[in-house]
Amino acid sequence: MEVGFLQFSPIFGKPDRNLEIIKEILRREKAPEVLVLPELALTGYTFRNPEEAYLLGEEIGGPLTQELISIASEYKIIMAVGFLEKEGKKLYNSSLLLRGDGIKGIYRKVHLFYREKEIFEPGDKGFPVFEVQGVKVGLLLCFDWIFPEAMRTLMVKGVDIILHSANLILPYYQAAAVTRAIENRVYIVLANRTGIEGRYGMRNEFTGGSEVVNPQGEVILKVGRRVEGLFSVNISPEDSRNKNITELNNLLEDRKVDQYEGWDNRQPR
Repeated sequence: MEVGFLQFSPIFGKPDRNLEIIKEILRREKAPEVLVLPELALTGYTFRNPEEAYLLGEEIGGPLTQELISIASEYKIIMAVGFLEKEGKKLYNSSLLLRGDGIKGIYRKVHLFYREKEIFEPGDKGFPVFEVQGVKVGLLLCFDWIFPEAMRTLMVKGVDIILHSANLILPYYQAAAVTRAIENRVYIVLANRTGIEGRYGMRNEFTGGSEVVNPQGEVILKVGRRVEGLFSVNISPEDSRNKNITELNNLLEDRKVDQYEGWDNRQPR
């Protein structure tokens, strides 16, 4: 299976223009079977307040969603796209899994970062797993990475590939993804954005460095901080199904859930 990411710098508040940028890149680059785009890929990230974000949000099934489905249909690809989801009066930082025949999955970001807590509701759908072309995929968004429970939950559910859309500004995750891949024996496709957004005294500089990491923790594809474009690599998703570390150690069989204290409690014991 060929997987890849599209790293670019979305223009804040211009979803139609960002769709055109995505189309322009797809017209000149060969699209992989599975393509991951950054977090909030159509709207940008640095919202002044919830009211501004609400004006840019869209309910699932709206014109932007339909346009994304049309893109997936034209290029015969599966896409994971960071999306500003509006549901009634609530906003969610979401990821949509799309094919040409429609939406295959929705994930709402569980772990909100910094001022995102002033804009979005925390995700309420848990960490679902979706099957496409016989492969199980999970969706994550940016700051989810720092909580090992997120990827571990997906691993226990049998995920083969984690499609991780991000707007990373902290410098840690590109290296930490190696550990996450090893400890879960799973493929990770990270699509981060690049560029700088400065608005109303707020300044976010994004770290780029999108990458694909295999279940052995090897970075098999990586780009730089400021690079823009579409990049892909061939993988074997079934590699994620072998959870043996040695012939006597298996990540699933060796878990000692009855010994792990405090996981269901906010306070350390």
